Amino acid sequence: MSEASARELMAQRFRSYLPVVVDLETGGFNPERDALLEIAAVTLTMEADGSLKPDATYAYHIKPFAGANVEQSALDFTGIRLDDPLRQQVALSEAEALGEIFRSVRKSIKAHGCTRAVLVGHNAAFDHGFLNAAVNRCGIKRNPFHPFSSFDTASLAGLVYGQTVLARACRVAGIDFDNNAAHSARYDTERTAELFCAMVNRYRELGGWSLAQKEQGLVED
Repeated sequence: MSEASARELMAQRFRSYLPVVVDLETGGFNPERDALLEIAAVTLTMEADGSLKPDATYAYHIKPFAGANVEQSALDFTGIRLDDPLRQQVALSEAEALGEIFRSVRKSIKAHGCTRAVLVGHNAAFDHGFLNAAVNRCGIKRNPFHPFSSFDTASLAGLVYGQTVLARACRVAGIDFDNNAAHSARYDTERTAELFCAMVNRYRELGGWSLAQKEQGLVED
């Protein structure tokens, strides 16, 4: 398969949506009130043989928005230190961080002949809720992500591997997972991307995608 054919297949594979893996670290569980502290996204691409693989990683520290709540228990869980001088030096505002992420996502959408991105996340509803709240807060009009559709790797991993915890699912899938590095947006997003690709590729290798293509008339018997 040529590179152009691989791009065409990527557009077909998810109904012209480009899956983009996203992870957020936050100051709590309320997307309207609690701070967004880190965001990372991994774009995906397709090999010439039709297998899915991670492409590029984008990750940013974020300054809490004015009046944002940050629970100490959330900081204890993630290990984020808001007073870290390096963090303070590189942290962006929500609008700046989302702008950088969205710009890269739009570029990948165009490169793969897709029309929109679909969020992939481990317990995706959590990340999607915080992302949408930040988009609304910043008044962003052109969000490349579908507003409510997503792929949840926790549910998929429960189906495929019998595990819903990210670390356990990764290990069953043969993906190295370092608990000491977990709970940073970059690390969790990259492991989630590997996990999603492993499950999609396993389904393809078992013949499921070929059957689906035939049923949709995308390929001949």
